[in-house]
Amino acid sequence: MSTRKPERRTKNAAGEARPGFFARMLDTIERVGNKIPDPFVLFLLLFALVAVVSTIMSATGATYEIPGDDSGPHEINGFFTAEGLTWLTTNVVDNFIGFPPLGVVLTILLGVGLAQRTGLLNTLVRKAFASAPQWLLPYVTAFVAVSGSIMSDAAMVVIPPLAAMVFKAAGRHPVAGLLGAFAAAMAAFSCSPFITSTDALLSGISNTAMQSVGHLDPTHVSPVSNHFLTFSIAIVLSLVSGLLIDKVLEPTVERAKAGRDKVEEDESASASNEDRPDLKLDPVLTASEKTGLRWSGLALVFTVAAVLAVTLPPGAPMRNEDGAFLPESPLLSSVVFLVFLTLAVPAVAYGLSTRAIRSGADLTRMMGHTVKEMSGFIVLAFVMAQFLELFDWTGVSTWIAIKGAEALEATGMTGFGAIVCFIVLAFLINFFIISGSAQWALFAAVFVPMFALIGFEPGFVQAAYRIGDSTSSVLSPLNPYVVIVLGFLKAYEPKAGIGTVIARCLPFSAVFFVLWVSVLAIFYFGGLPIGPGMYPHL
Repeated sequence: MSTRKPERRTKNAAGEARPGFFARMLDTIERVGNKIPDPFVLFLLLFALVAVVSTIMSATGATYEIPGDDSGPHEINGFFTAEGLTWLTTNVVDNFIGFPPLGVVLTILLGVGLAQRTGLLNTLVRKAFASAPQWLLPYVTAFVAVSGSIMSDAAMVVIPPLAAMVFKAAGRHPVAGLLGAFAAAMAAFSCSPFITSTDALLSGISNTAMQSVGHLDPTHVSPVSNHFLTFSIAIVLSLVSGLLIDKVLEPTVERAKAGRDKVEEDESASASNEDRPDLKLDPVLTASEKTGLRWSGLALVFTVAAVLAVTLPPGAPMRNEDGAFLPESPLLSSVVFLVFLTLAVPAVAYGLSTRAIRSGADLTRMMGHTVKEMSGFIVLAFVMAQFLELFDWTGVSTWIAIKGAEALEATGMTGFGAIVCFIVLAFLINFFIISGSAQWALFAAVFVPMFALIGFEPGFVQAAYRIGDSTSSVLSPLNPYVVIVLGFLKAYEPKAGIGTVIARCLPFSAVFFVLWVSVLAIFYFGGLPIGPGMYPHL
């Protein structure tokens, strides 16, 4: 009689091993996620849905009353009426041009594009990696990755393969550097010690969404409204990421016996290099690059000094009429310009020094390529703007917000518990709607007014959303950057799959979620500002 133990994994009719529970769950998520339309089509469908619902509600005499507003019941405006159709035809251009994130994001990305295409950002990343000793390497990698969102989505393509190469050169496992950098950059994408285009994008959507509760006098959301929180959590997550890479990820990779050498050319990395000719993975800086860094540093010092000269002296132009900076001042209103300036001026200085910029035509070309890469966002912004304006004009968003607030009040969850539930919802929805801006546009239209009605500042709600949105991105098989980093990983582990990437990044997601919520709770219960002039409560 055989003593052989039966196989633990069952087989299907074809005799193949049946996938485990986790693999089946990923397959289900992928199948469900693939049924969600493209964001452009999604917002077209949502526009149509609001148009139909608003017409029905208007025809049935639906009304709503805004707490604290004595003007009486407000009627729902139906889209499929003479007034509604006229509203669209006369406002479609204004809706688009007036969409707050449009100009703000494009302005900041022009600066990011210059810094990237002149090679400045890439050189700074390489400089940070090359100067790190072996024991400190995971922590430097984590800090660079967490800060990498200043490069926008380029961080997910540039930093992981660079980290793998530097890890290998230092005698550590390259796969730990690759996946550790990706997990830190992706799961902490919405927090950074610097102001990024994400701050500008989210704040613009928040301001659009809070138009319906303007009577509550919520604080204007600016790109720095979450900065105290994001700066604090960026430091915490950088340290924790380094610890996870060193004590969890690298031992896991070692036990899995992942290869330390590439078994074949990484086609995805090569393709990325072709698309971005300024991308270099050599950690050793050339004499030209070192000179360029010195000139860019001097340019940054000069820029900061010029800003301080018009900010610090009493009666300086950047102060408000009372001589202060809060609650409103030219300084806070100039954040977008200042971010652009601190990116563009050092980038131009670097480019002139390294000869990446030889004439004004080069500046035009570099910024033109940046705008070209943003064409998809511009198209999406058009339909997003129409949906958000319709949602507000019909009154459906306000009606939902009031009913939602009443439901939350009925359950007694009007405090931090309601915020945690909102974070969990954002975490789960992010598995299916990968675009952070698209998801926030949808969420903000409902939850910003709803939470405002129970006393929360829009900037605080935005900060809570960023937690759920960031921490689950690294776990979604629908995330295109998960697929891209899998291509990098296959160069070391040909049999690796999406499940490999997700399983090894899962500790980062779980730990980041807990720590981020905990830090948010400290700000909330301590009544601390999460940004200049932005507190948790109205």
